[in-house]
Amino acid sequence: MDLNFYSGKKVFITGHTGFKGAWLSFLLLEAGAEVTGYSLNPPTTPSLYKLCKLDERMNSVIGDIRDYKNLKKVFAEAKPDVVFHLAAQPLVRESYISPRETYETNVMGTVNILECVRTTDTVKSVIIVTTDKVYRNDSRPKGYVEDDILNGHDPYSNSKSCADILTSSYVNSFLSERKIPVSILRAGNVIGGGDFAKDRLVPDCFRAIQTNSKVMIRNPRATRPFQHVLEPLVAYLMIAKEQIAKPELAGAYNVGPDESDVQSVSEMLMHFQTIWNSGEFGKNTPFDWMYTEEENAPHEAAMLSLNCDKLKKNFNWQPKWTAHEAVHKSIEWMQYYLKGKDVSVCMQKQIKEYLRK
Repeated sequence: MDLNFYSGKKVFITGHTGFKGAWLSFLLLEAGAEVTGYSLNPPTTPSLYKLCKLDERMNSVIGDIRDYKNLKKVFAEAKPDVVFHLAAQPLVRESYISPRETYETNVMGTVNILECVRTTDTVKSVIIVTTDKVYRNDSRPKGYVEDDILNGHDPYSNSKSCADILTSSYVNSFLSERKIPVSILRAGNVIGGGDFAKDRLVPDCFRAIQTNSKVMIRNPRATRPFQHVLEPLVAYLMIAKEQIAKPELAGAYNVGPDESDVQSVSEMLMHFQTIWNSGEFGKNTPFDWMYTEEENAPHEAAMLSLNCDKLKKNFNWQPKWTAHEAVHKSIEWMQYYLKGKDVSVCMQKQIKEYLRK
């Protein structure tokens, strides 16, 4: 992937204050892009967005993706070449608490950004980010493929299934005739430095270390396609670039690790424990975890894996970092943060390492 393509390009990102959005903004700014972001305030404190001072490096607009009038105004002023839609309510357990708001954000938010694309004449490429959880989960051991039935179980997963389907409708009804390539990206569980969200594995480990406590794990045997955040983001950038020259490549794509590298929660914890307690990053407070049963816990899928053969075939793509390496990079970033170092330096280092591999 040659990021030089994005030098001087006008790029519009929704959800730029979130974990993935901040990493994507950082990548594009390093490549020399002119970036406009539209999002709510950072969802966590601290936040990667603030730590990297992205508000000083890009046109950052704090706004609600559900506010179509304001979004359209900002979008029209930005006149973007490329659009990345990441804004979402991204948590399964939160969607059980606030289902209506989850659907409003994930469904109508996607409609709103597609309406902006439909009514603007500058856009040359669009990436809509959904999730690996869009598929109807039947606990199969093999990975889901792009043509499998979309019907997520919980409000978060289901709202993303809806966003996926409505995007296809916009493509078929409006955007294909205008020759605007749109790809839908279904990424696996991402980890990496700068994620401070609740109910996610690495941030939970991070908080346990800071409070000198054990991580409480609900579903240790649950499997997920864990991957470092750079894996899907670089794939998004690659597809957005390539589909301009070859619009026939646009479509729905899974982005995840090789199926042989799909890990259970307990395996990921063992990776974390091994690396953290190894002494590689100096003498640390020992890390440990324990299983906890939760009464009346909301439904969460026990097994989830993605088949990424379509992405590999069409773009000659391969995942670069194993789950163990992804955990290692997450801890490396964490060490920069804990020691008060500039985390941007660590991110620049990891980006160079990833692109060189």
